[in-house]
Amino acid sequence: MENTYVVTGAGPVGWTVAGQLAAQGRHVRVLTRSGSGPGHPLIERTQGDARDPKVLEAAFAGAQAVFHCIHGSAYTAAAWRAELPTAEQAVLTAAREAGAVVVFPESLYSYSEPDRVMAETSPRLATGGKRGVRTALLQARGASATPTVSVVAADFFGPRVRMAHGGERMVVPILAGRNVSVIGSARQPHSFTYVPDLARAMIAAADRPSAWNAVWHAPTGPALSQRELAHAFAAAAGQPAPKVRALPGWALRAAAAFSPDARELAEMLYQFERPFVMDSAASEAALGVSPTPLETAAAATVEWWRQQG
Repeated sequence: MENTYVVTGAGPVGWTVAGQLAAQGRHVRVLTRSGSGPGHPLIERTQGDARDPKVLEAAFAGAQAVFHCIHGSAYTAAAWRAELPTAEQAVLTAAREAGAVVVFPESLYSYSEPDRVMAETSPRLATGGKRGVRTALLQARGASATPTVSVVAADFFGPRVRMAHGGERMVVPILAGRNVSVIGSARQPHSFTYVPDLARAMIAAADRPSAWNAVWHAPTGPALSQRELAHAFAAAAGQPAPKVRALPGWALRAAAAFSPDARELAEMLYQFERPFVMDSAASEAALGVSPTPLETAAAATVEWWRQQG
């Protein structure tokens, strides 16, 4: 089928991209290991390994754009190094043969001057650990003969976003009337991206050949402290503003000596101990997108969590 849009992965980003494409009347093929994905008459759910060239060849047939939304099996640099470069190269090769652009969701990890407001023109040369892996992936996309677009988002929140600083660690205790615990500082400004806004930017970039072979920013509202985000969720839920306690960096770094999970979080503490702010003005103008108002986004997030029981 011509003019098919392929989405690899059905996590919060892939699921949202597929749903938005189908809502626009486009035929979507979702490829996952389990065959999962949104239920919609225009969404074809297929099962297979996105690293297998034969699977990709069949899945990408007739594709106009591929949205590659699969990440590593674990939140570690070792897993990312072992899995992501090979998977992305397989996707890029298959997409080139199909004549499709590949759109990637991306993080702020590669930015090498994070103490400054991060814009599309900011340097992305970070090294070491998970940050270095993201830098290498961006460089490989830039060197590829396949047209690519990378759309950078800050920390996620929104429907289907579970394991995140603005996900179950924050919304679940608020709905239960409990206090909230965060890492680093509850007062420093920090950018948060609403996942449906990221999805809209990815689709807009895919539709504009003039936007290809570049890095763009998802539309992201003004930076919030973690306390301010928690209070926005509480207001949307009709709950009193919770107390927000911060686990200091020294405590997390001490725990990192014994806990692999704490070690991975400690690597990213720089994002939460100091201002960590992105600017999306240039991308908003180029892609014709804008961030959803915080009150609307918080209400949709809280409602989704309530539906989960």
